[in-house]
Amino acid sequence: MSSSRCYHHFLKFHAICRPLRNFNSSSSYYSIHAKPNLKPNKTTPTPLPGKPTLSERDVYVYNCNNEIVKLGRLGRVKEARNLFDKMSRRDAVSYASMITVYLKNHDLPNAETLFQVMPERNIVAESAMIDGYMKSGCIDEARRVFNCMEERNVYSWTSLISGYFNCGEIEEGLRLFHRMPEKNVVTWTTVALGYAHNGMVAQARKVFDLMPERNTVSWTAMIKAYIQSDQFDEAFKLFNEMPQRNLYSWNIIISGCLSANRVGQAIKLFNSMPQRNAVSWTAMVTGLAHNKMIRLAREYFDQMPKKEIAAWNAMISSYIDEGFMVEANELFISMPERNSVTWNIMIDGYAKNGPEGEAMNHLILMLRSNFRPSGCGTTISSVLISCKGMLELMQAHALLLSLGFEHNTLVTNVLVTMYSRSGDVHCARLAFENLVAKDTVSWKSMILAYSNHGYGQHALQVFARMIRSGAKPDEIAFVGVLSACSHAGLVNKGQRLFESMNCVYGLEPKAEHYSCLIDILGRAGQVDEATKVLSKMPHCELDGAVLGTLLGACRLHGDVRLASCIGEKLLEMEPTSSGNYVLLANVYASNGMWNKFAQLRKMMKERNVRKAPGFSQIEVNGKNHVFLAGDRSHSEMDDIYRLLQESFFPL
Repeated sequence: MSSSRCYHHFLKFHAICRPLRNFNSSSSYYSIHAKPNLKPNKTTPTPLPGKPTLSERDVYVYNCNNEIVKLGRLGRVKEARNLFDKMSRRDAVSYASMITVYLKNHDLPNAETLFQVMPERNIVAESAMIDGYMKSGCIDEARRVFNCMEERNVYSWTSLISGYFNCGEIEEGLRLFHRMPEKNVVTWTTVALGYAHNGMVAQARKVFDLMPERNTVSWTAMIKAYIQSDQFDEAFKLFNEMPQRNLYSWNIIISGCLSANRVGQAIKLFNSMPQRNAVSWTAMVTGLAHNKMIRLAREYFDQMPKKEIAAWNAMISSYIDEGFMVEANELFISMPERNSVTWNIMIDGYAKNGPEGEAMNHLILMLRSNFRPSGCGTTISSVLISCKGMLELMQAHALLLSLGFEHNTLVTNVLVTMYSRSGDVHCARLAFENLVAKDTVSWKSMILAYSNHGYGQHALQVFARMIRSGAKPDEIAFVGVLSACSHAGLVNKGQRLFESMNCVYGLEPKAEHYSCLIDILGRAGQVDEATKVLSKMPHCELDGAVLGTLLGACRLHGDVRLASCIGEKLLEMEPTSSGNYVLLANVYASNGMWNKFAQLRKMMKERNVRKAPGFSQIEVNGKNHVFLAGDRSHSEMDDIYRLLQESFFPL
């Protein structure tokens, strides 16, 4: 046998037994290219006595294949492909290695392209492609490769069976399982897991009981299936029957207890573990934190021999969920190292709990630490929501542009809403129009922005564009467009839109939609029609907002009798709402009914109902200043009044 054939037989055997593992090569990408004719070294397979010696070309290919796998494991796919392309000689294992690198890094298209041009296919590449196709849901392609295989191994059969079960095609997966000429414990476990994945735990247990042999993985898989289906008694029974347990099985049962709020059992199991690893400790800390047992979680956290970042993050997150930002920040500062998750947690925490401006500050610190916010845009969105003034909002907008989030749908939707809340409809529109991939939230955010600021016609135009785009409006979109009709005085249009909710879009009108329709009719002077709408609406949807809207219409058009009737019902429904008393009192006052007015004021006093004072707010140099009517508590009030008296500001 030639040395080349010997080498190929060796590689084929090695690839089948231990698919494409790193051979601990110490050679580097650069050393391989610096020395095209590599000499045997300590990483090169040493021939057995009396066996043919591998040629230098075989050694070169062997080391290159090794390095491709190594680079792939590190995620350096481009470097692996560069090495593959520059190889002066390749074999079937070279192609299989590169294909596996692509698949491990979730690049099926490039793996498929390379597989198609393979000069000679082998069982490793074919099995890898089957697995890759199945994980991507490409069942037909996987089956085509399987059917064309000259020889099949347990891995190729098992990959196909697993794929069918994961796609819900249980019968085909089971048929292949029965056809399989030779099964091992992995195949049996795969079928059991397949049943469990489809919610068929009883069938999974039958397969488990029929297994000729079981290992720790199969026992743990069955326990996990019971836990995921909330059958904890069966899980504990099986766990106690296990002939041999490993750390993974212990961690699974403990995590299951914690997720089911069985904290006592989890603690008992944890304390009885023969040995623990970082996963065990982190599971305890995370589980206790999620169960709102912060003090106990902190005790376990402090006892950890080595604290993983996941444990730090879980502990910080639990403090934030309870609003304890001081404690969360203390842990954050004391962390030996942080990851992007840590920063995102802290930024979200400050956005929810304050203090004001800290979310933005921590985003800037995050960027200076060479971390980026989450790609989905949740962190940037949290920062935008936390902005209290226009200046801070504009700073956040500039940051998201520099980070490339200007076309992120989630971020832009929040940006539109925040600009609208700040009163800048123009900037809201610019952000909206710049967004390429608009979803339902995008459309309704812009509709509400226009509607809330009195641009009724503009809101209706955006709604029409939304319908033409194929997006389906929801309840919130209809609140915006009905409100727009109210502000624009479009009675017929508003009535048609209200009717279309159920007839065209299958949406049941809620209290807020009835309130909008009543407002449309009330503003137009059609109080009787508005009253009919009120009488016909479902009683469960009748709330204070609906009655308040009709009361406002009565005040606007001087219908004292109806206003008095509606007002009494409203005060019964919401006896502590000062706005209702004030609205009804204004009706009485505007019609000279001073006795009624006095009775209402007396009722407010007896019920201890007070009207919140109105206030104005202005932002100067990034700081918000709030002024109440008749209030002199501002730190610079003397200077303000002096300037007013000097007519510094036009009055």
